[in-house]
Amino acid sequence: MKILLTTDWYKPVVNGVVTSVINLKNELERRGHEVRVLTLSRTFASYEEEGVYYIKSLNLEKIYPNARAVLPHAEPLIQELIWWRPEVVHSQCEFMTFSYAAKIARKCNCPLIHTYHTVYEDYIHYLPGRFSQYKTGAKLEKKAVACFSRMVLGKTSQVIVPTQKVENILKKYGVEEPVAVMPTGIELGRFKERISREEIDRKKKELGIPLENKVLVSVGRLAKEKNLEELLEYFSKLIKEGAGKNLTFLIAGDGPDRENLETLAKKLQITDQVIFTGMIAPEEVGRYYKLGDVFVCASSSETQGITYIEALACGLPALCRKDECLDQVVTDGYNGFQYENYEYFKMHLNYILEDEERRQEMGRRGQEISQLYSTWNFCTAAERIYRETIERQERYPEIDGEKRTEGVRGRWRVFAHAWAKGIMKRGA
Repeated sequence: MKILLTTDWYKPVVNGVVTSVINLKNELERRGHEVRVLTLSRTFASYEEEGVYYIKSLNLEKIYPNARAVLPHAEPLIQELIWWRPEVVHSQCEFMTFSYAAKIARKCNCPLIHTYHTVYEDYIHYLPGRFSQYKTGAKLEKKAVACFSRMVLGKTSQVIVPTQKVENILKKYGVEEPVAVMPTGIELGRFKERISREEIDRKKKELGIPLENKVLVSVGRLAKEKNLEELLEYFSKLIKEGAGKNLTFLIAGDGPDRENLETLAKKLQITDQVIFTGMIAPEEVGRYYKLGDVFVCASSSETQGITYIEALACGLPALCRKDECLDQVVTDGYNGFQYENYEYFKMHLNYILEDEERRQEMGRRGQEISQLYSTWNFCTAAERIYRETIERQERYPEIDGEKRTEGVRGRWRVFAHAWAKGIMKRGA
């Protein structure tokens, strides 16, 4: 099968969308499918390299980290992909490359399948000129997000979401297209590597972690929506109450909120027990998880949360803020806990750490759960959805014929219409 994956982000950017695309591409190719990727160039030049098509783009990092924009133009590489004639176009982002995905699908008369990765309600703080300063601003912004999501997904043949949580959100938005839940898979082999006690101790010494300390570890991008401020404040309370004397909080990763988080750690006077590693190479991520005794996360903006699965695959119990996306992933008392406030966080952390044998058993159970999220299962589900969507389009071709949108200008028109519709509805 010829499959085109489109995404606004790709290597060397590290985030959940990129991980999902790379894992899906690799597994599909292992099964004999012909896969190409359409993404944005990191410069104002278009080129193709080993089946990845990079479209020239402009830097938009002032709005969102690693964001790029494309301007309306005739792009020869798009015509080349049309001549290649994919059987399925699977888009991963709603903005820049989506218009190209829709155009290619329309020209090739093939299904446009879209994975909705991001709950944009939780990312509104990145937008300039927000309305939140007004009393009803937040509601207005959420209505605009709902309108935009309906407009974009209305052009697709099939929508994929990583969890039931996101399916429920799209239902609330009024999305009428078929929606399938397909959890993102991870390369479990990367996290099964055994690391000796000596190597762990050596790495701890390099980072300045006392060998006798228990380590709470958080891995991922440091951004406002990840809510790491809460964990720093909780950690500070543990120390003040005498429960954090032999604890270290290891924060692995980098991002736009790092400076604010480091400032908060200084303000809370916990810098001697909090370590920021900065950016780490993807191939080193598993080693940082294994420096920890408990994986902690306070984010409530996740659609699935790949770091949860990675931590479980590394044999760590998880202590995470309660979130619908964690249903069937983190089960209280089995492989970790979901907390709702500081008292629960403290109680569950003590329960996990007070008995090493119990902590390790919870870690083993987490590894069993992580097997459900292998790239093999991920790809098998994707293949099934591709086949079903192709068959449905062949049976009802007139439905998909009305769903196409063409050109970058059309994508911006959709966004503007969605925003204006939300404002007009609010005014009424």
